[in-house]
Parts: sequence; C-alpha cells; structure tokens
Amino acid sequence: MAAGKTSDKPAATGVSPDQPDPKTPWAPENDEAPLHHKPVHPDALSSGRADTSGLQLDMPSPTGPYSVGMVGLHLVDKSRTDPYVFGNTPRELMVSLFYPATATSGHYQAPWMPSISGAHFLASRGLSPQQVTLPRTAGHVLAPVNTKLGKLPVLLYSTGLHSDRAMGTAHAQDLASRGYLVVMVDHTHDANEVQFPGNRLEVNTMPAGAHSSDTLKVRAADIRFVINQLGTISKGGNPDAGHATLPSGLSGAVDMSRIGMFGWSLGGGAVDTAMQLDHRIAAGADLDGQFFGTAPSKDLDRPFMLFSSGTHNRNNDGSWRTLWSHLKGYRVDVQLHGAAHLSFSDNEWMVPQEAGLLGLSQAQLQQQFGTIDPNRAVKVQCDYLAAFFDQELRGKHSTLLDGPSRSYPEISFVR
Repeated sequence: MAAGKTSDKPAATGVSPDQPDPKTPWAPENDEAPLHHKPVHPDALSSGRADTSGLQLDMPSPTGPYSVGMVGLHLVDKSRTDPYVFGNTPRELMVSLFYPATATSGHYQAPWMPSISGAHFLASRGLSPQQVTLPRTAGHVLAPVNTKLGKLPVLLYSTGLHSDRAMGTAHAQDLASRGYLVVMVDHTHDANEVQFPGNRLEVNTMPAGAHSSDTLKVRAADIRFVINQLGTISKGGNPDAGHATLPSGLSGAVDMSRIGMFGWSLGGGAVDTAMQLDHRIAAGADLDGQFFGTAPSKDLDRPFMLFSSGTHNRNNDGSWRTLWSHLKGYRVDVQLHGAAHLSFSDNEWMVPQEAGLLGLSQAQLQQQFGTIDPNRAVKVQCDYLAAFFDQELRGKHSTLLDGPSRSYPEISFVR
C-alpha cells in the first residue's frame, strides 16, 4: 500500500502520462492508506472472532430523510475474459446496491466489508479482527425498496487503484438516504480483496507496471456491463450468478433513463472513460482523480463535476486542464480546502480512529488527510455531490453550484 506522500510538484502539462508520478499526491499510487501493503497468507485470516475489547470503528451516519437498504450481487460477464488472470476465465464482479428502504426492522445492517475480505483488509495493514472491529453500515440487507419514491436515479461508483468498493460506503449510504440507487463496483483483481459467495477471496493480480489507460478501459467495460445488468433488473430479471434473493420492489425502482457516475482517484478518472464508452451515463463526477489515455482529449457533451482536494486542481494537473477544455456540457470545478487526496475515501473517517494502532502521529494524519474534520469532510462532499446529481438527474437546481456559500467556507470554485 503506497504511502500518501505530499508534494507541490505540478503535473506535466497536457494529458498525463500512463505512468503517473508517485510524488504527485493525487497519483493512483497513493490511493491506498498510509502504510505499505503487507502480503497476507490466507491461513492468517482464520484467526477467530473479533475481540469485543478491541477498537470498534464507527462511520458517519447518512443525512437524508430515508432509511437505507443494501444488497450484494455476484455478476458474471460471459462475453469478456478477465484480463488479470491466466486462461479464459469470464470476468466476475461483486457489486453493492444501496437504496432508500422501508420496514428495515428484522433486516440486519450490512458490514462495511464481509468477514473474509475484511480480515484480509485489516491484515494488510498489520491489524487483526481481534484489534479492530469494522463497522456496520446503515444499509439493512434486503430491506424492501421504498416504492413510494417511484423510479430511482442510479449512481455508479468506482474506487481508487487497488482499493475496495467499500471505500465509498459513506458516500453511497448518504446518497441512498437522499433517494438514489447507488451501485458500488469492485474491479476484481485490481482491488486488493474481493469476497465472492462461498467465502472465496480474490486478490490483486494486476501486472506490475500496468498502464493506467488500459486499467481505465477495463473499469469502463465493467461499468457498462453493470449498467446492462441493471437493465435486466428493471425488466424483472435477476442477473445474480447464484440467483440470490433481490429486495422487494427493486425491479420497479431502477430508472435506466437517469444514470450518473462518480469515482474517487483512479475511479474518478474512470468516469470520463466510462462516459465515452457508454452514453447512458448522463452525468459524471470525479473526486480528486487524474485522467489518463486519450479519453480526456475527446469532447464530452454531458455534465461533469471536478471535485478536488486542497492541493489539486486543473491549475496543477494537466489532465484536468485537457478534460476541462473538452467539456461541452455543463461543467463545474470545486475545491475542498483542508482536504487531502485520501479525504475522498472512507479512509478519511477510518484511519484517524485507528491512528494509535497504526502508530500515526497527528502530524502524519494531517499530511495524509489534511486539516478538515472527518465528519465535516464527508458531509460537504455528499452535499455537493447531491447538489450536482439533483440538478442533472432530477432537474432540481441548487444554489450551492452557483458560487461560494457562507455555509460551506471550505469550498471554492476554480474559475
């Protein structure tokens, strides 16, 4: 896991190269937390149940008016082979759907990450389930969809390089509580750990030195496939490979005519590539991620939001300048002061809670995550994401996008 180094060195002008400079704080090499990733032997994961005397992590609560449901799906794309493993293995994905729900009583709250992948996640950081208990999310598994809301606008989420879909959970459950169907995608064998049914764990097998533009093409194809599976659900089908139970009311809740996408870091870079590949994605938002390859130099006629940390914007990232000049639809560029690159992931609220166990000082935390309060960072990000997607997918204009707001002094507009 690469250290999240900070540097004032500007990115190269023009489209960023496929091999990013790891000294750049928003480069994909810095997408995973502040310690070096440690190899984990599978036998180390069967070390028993979490010790209740260990550290219990808490995550920010959703701020919207609706309760939240959740379901995980196992999807198999038989039309593609997995580019990261040998042989003719079909591409497999795990996704999580968060949505507004009713009657959540009796539906347990989904864990932030399943037990096997969660243990692997902790072990890679030198921690164990005995030391740290990962939190429960606000998502109640298989709770009925709130059908009173009618068809729900869809938001897809792609996470950072070698990161897990769980890293966007705070955003996903908050947006779901505001009436969105949020679909979080794990990019198998790019992610450090993905747990499939039957307690099967798949880890990162991406070749060293893989070109970021190629990685984005794989992610964009993953997203297009997931959108196709949402179409199957909207027609009353069940695309889950094991025909797992779907929540009541889900098929009638998928609005295939209102689809947006957001992502963090490399996942943010994937938004533009995915929008170029699939015109069903009507609006996109990039959370502090560089762009790679030829996609940013192609015109895009759909709305796009650039949302950056305090040390990153199009003034020092050539890939952002290139994309900005090719955005032909509505465009907005906002900057969150006091935030760092990792502030746009669940690391923002998680790592400060674990700082003592990780041996991180306050100065190191500020280097990794900036000076903004973790809960405030999540709230501001969710408020501006919701304002953007409310405007573009729901036709509800928000004055937050008109310019600076006294209620959000951390936000500036890059003009």
